[in-house]
Amino acid sequence: MPKHFEIVLTQKEPFLDALQKRVLLFDGAMGTEIQRYNPKPEDFPNNQDGFNDGLVLTHPEWIKQIHRNYLDAGSDCIETNSFGSNKIKLDEYGFGDQTIDFNKKIAQLSSEVCAEYTDKPRYAIGSMGPSGFLPSSNDPDLGQKPLDEIREAFELQAEGLILGGVDALLIETSQDILEVKLVIEACHNAMDKTGKKVPIITNTTLDQYGKMLLGTNVQAAYTTVCDMGIDIFGLNCSTGPIEMNPSVRWLDEQNKHNLVVCPNAGMPENEGGQAVYKMTPDKMANALNDFLEKYPKVRIIGGCCGTTPEHIKAFRKIIDAKAHSIKS
Repeated sequence: MPKHFEIVLTQKEPFLDALQKRVLLFDGAMGTEIQRYNPKPEDFPNNQDGFNDGLVLTHPEWIKQIHRNYLDAGSDCIETNSFGSNKIKLDEYGFGDQTIDFNKKIAQLSSEVCAEYTDKPRYAIGSMGPSGFLPSSNDPDLGQKPLDEIREAFELQAEGLILGGVDALLIETSQDILEVKLVIEACHNAMDKTGKKVPIITNTTLDQYGKMLLGTNVQAAYTTVCDMGIDIFGLNCSTGPIEMNPSVRWLDEQNKHNLVVCPNAGMPENEGGQAVYKMTPDKMANALNDFLEKYPKVRIIGGCCGTTPEHIKAFRKIIDAKAHSIKS
């Protein structure tokens, strides 16, 4: 074979191996970055305004650029634009029967962007947001979805994400611990079906009082799922880093799982009917730096609502400074 056609295949360092060696940095918000493109209804599949995950079909270049912006800012990991791509959610947009292929396409897009970067390993993390139902509740609408149907909806999503090449599965912004259990089971089923094992990251969302939407506290949430074969546990969304501190402290004391912390840019403030997040990159970085200093089990940090590439740049600085001080 001519020399200029030779291809050198290098094996990317597995995600969990990287996690043992260094703190990893996730990306920031996706939805607010999409809004910067000022999308119109005609930008979405079948003019379905707000179908952000569907932009993989109509504007994949937008999603790729958002991913690149975060990677350029220093992210080690990007989350796939699949937050609402379980079958239940996709059914609402008429794509439920394409759940596996839809998620595979989204995951491939993120994996391809990661492969553009050769300076260090970059990881595509398969985002799995909630179904919109609350199986633990007695609500006549939200609490009546059959458990098998919820589990299958996520199993199909996880299968597609795995086939698309994600490096880990992320169950995020979880509000009902029973649904979290179902999604974990779905992830294991999908791995059995595809014959490929990937790490499972489980994030719960707590209010400023440390409880999930239905009142489950962090202790009960963690105890419920910690022995279900998950690899990383953590918190994302709902509050800023300050409000997360008591829960992160307790989780760190369990000394069993590595932790991920992805807060919002402070508590949301209502301005003209819109949620606004005002915590600056430096203030947020300082708060997350405190977590890294105090809680050794925190091995992943990142941002949720209101966080931008500028926030990620600030987070990158504190991680690099900490790594430099350790080497020194």
